[in-house]
Amino acid sequence: MSAEKKKIELYSPEFYAMCSVGGILSCGITHTLVTPVDLVKCRLQTGFKYNGTIDGIKQIAREGGVGGLFRGWGPTAIGYSLQGLCKFGFYELFKKEFFDMFEEETALKYKTLVYMTASASAEVIADVALCPWEAVKVRVQTDPTFARGLSDGLPKLMAAGGISGLYKGLTPLWARQVPYTIMKFTAFERTVEAIYKYVLSKPKDQYSKMEQLAVTFVAGYIAGVFCAVVSHPADVVVSKLNKTPGATAGGIIKEIGFAGCWTGLGPRIFMVGTLTALQWFIYDTFKVTVGLPTAGSVPVAPKN
Repeated sequence: MSAEKKKIELYSPEFYAMCSVGGILSCGITHTLVTPVDLVKCRLQTGFKYNGTIDGIKQIAREGGVGGLFRGWGPTAIGYSLQGLCKFGFYELFKKEFFDMFEEETALKYKTLVYMTASASAEVIADVALCPWEAVKVRVQTDPTFARGLSDGLPKLMAAGGISGLYKGLTPLWARQVPYTIMKFTAFERTVEAIYKYVLSKPKDQYSKMEQLAVTFVAGYIAGVFCAVVSHPADVVVSKLNKTPGATAGGIIKEIGFAGCWTGLGPRIFMVGTLTALQWFIYDTFKVTVGLPTAGSVPVAPKN
């Protein structure tokens, strides 16, 4: 008889490693799959004339076929896999550490603040991992004459601006991603709690894993809509900044004005809502597969 599979201890190094792998799968797979929508969104933000998402997809497909719709998939897959690793892994670590800084009653009373602080801290690290790949992705997607993809796009950007050029969009990326991630994790956590408390009739642990995963998906989509709105203006600036050599965030904001900061919001709501729901679903499905509980709970292990 084969030995029984060893159970992963909560908040152990193996636990955080599995959360990081779940993050890689969650963000890497979903962002790569929605490359066509992201491509249209980035082009709308940088001056391409499409009558919405569907029209943009049709025009791009006519010009470059199915392959054209996945322009920039390489840096997308690498960048968002690295971001997912850091985002989810460090969030779980920081959430546990921040809860342990306080007595249990105090931590539970201010758990929303803990969620916000933990997610913001994780995203600051995750964006450092993402930034170079995001720069390549946006340039390839918004300037068809620049490069075909990652293999020739990265060397060209490196030759033009070096490492610092790859990170010139880091500050606006933080401005986009940190509020997004705070909303993504905090809204998700609180929505899960609200569903079990006000919509369903039993505590979370009395539902099957499949039922818990359904709650994960619904809460993820709700969180995603909020994410799209709070992060959109900075997303527009990042797209334009990476397309235009020598531009500054302040100069772009002055040029496009307040209304211009909301260009492409419709496609982004659709993309981010779907993306966030799928990310949480993939993340929790992976956790269930390796024997871990679904997301949406506070740390319960004894303090170290």
